[in-house]
Amino acid sequence: MKYLVKEAQAMQNELVAWRRTLHQNAEIGMELPKTISFVKGKLEEMGYEPKIVGGSGIVALAKGKKPGKCFLIRADMDALPIPEENNVEYKSCNGNMHACGHDFHTTMLLGAAHLLKSHENDIEGTVKLMFQPGEEIIRGAKAMIEDGVLENPKVDAAAMIHVAVGYPINSGVIIVPKKGAFSFASDWFEISIHGKGGHGATPEDTIDPLNVMSHLHIALQAINSREISSSDTAVVTVGVMQGGDASNVIPDTAFMKGTIRTYNEKVREFIIERIKCMSTHMAETFRATANPVIIQGCPCVVIDENVSNCIHESLMDVFGPKIIIDPKFSMTHIAGSEDFSFITEKIPGLMIMLSAGSIDEGHVFSVHHPKVTFNEAVLSQGAAVYAITAMSWLAKNK
Repeated sequence: MKYLVKEAQAMQNELVAWRRTLHQNAEIGMELPKTISFVKGKLEEMGYEPKIVGGSGIVALAKGKKPGKCFLIRADMDALPIPEENNVEYKSCNGNMHACGHDFHTTMLLGAAHLLKSHENDIEGTVKLMFQPGEEIIRGAKAMIEDGVLENPKVDAAAMIHVAVGYPINSGVIIVPKKGAFSFASDWFEISIHGKGGHGATPEDTIDPLNVMSHLHIALQAINSREISSSDTAVVTVGVMQGGDASNVIPDTAFMKGTIRTYNEKVREFIIERIKCMSTHMAETFRATANPVIIQGCPCVVIDENVSNCIHESLMDVFGPKIIIDPKFSMTHIAGSEDFSFITEKIPGLMIMLSAGSIDEGHVFSVHHPKVTFNEAVLSQGAAVYAITAMSWLAKNK
């Protein structure tokens, strides 16, 4: 399938132009009118009949004359509410920024769509193209699944690409993870603490919620250090602590919230229960009350061994071991979360990582930073990887 790489390389200038258009018009959440119009228009120009799924997601099918299974390739389209701090001609100026590379993902999948349409009769089954909103708010994949993205035709396996930047790994290196949990499950907690306010000069007449919050913040750190096995990985982060308006007044209430990230479902459930228990009992210790609320986000992305082995073999055949394996860098897990996990909960799936800029190449900032930059040279490679991944899996799983 090396011909797909050459054809993708011939599209490089066009892909750069598409990416910059998307970058300049970064949109967030589930409402992406300009992005959807652009993607839908490009797909229609290629000869597809794209459909809206899940409110603002787009699905299109590449299907040849050969029968077979259905493989889904997915790209997310939403940006982040971060003002960009890069001085480039295609800078986003609307207060949003594609700081996680979703403009790359969307462009690469559009490139793959062009390649697949050109070779549609060679596809041994059906490739379903999934352009998804709302990944950053962990809503898009779920909405599209609920609206039937995995049906009609029924999807048998799936893959996605995520660009990586700011690591000691050269541009163009492809990482195909092995089996098991690959990304963190992500959940949020919010804790409201209710006491009894009063004058700072007479604390004996009050029930201080700030005191409760301080003790609880310290106690939560013990979940990792004393209650989780050293063989497990988990992160409990308190990111917000609020309460009070005046230095000489003890407030009635205090508020804190944070995140829970885990790779193991049992550990995930354990931490959630411990946060609930610690909150209520710590408050009771100081005669206050606490109301802990858990907001469930997404589970881990779980890599399917068979899909991984199949795709790894295909990409090795095309790109060679020096591109697939970098001796300086190993990636068995990533610390972020990814709502593609809702798909891998239901069908076998794979999350591929593609380096789009190393520290040595001058890309010193990682994703979600207002100054992060990406190497556009990998756009054509990503398009080819998407197409090869889908076509090769279908050919090997007839």
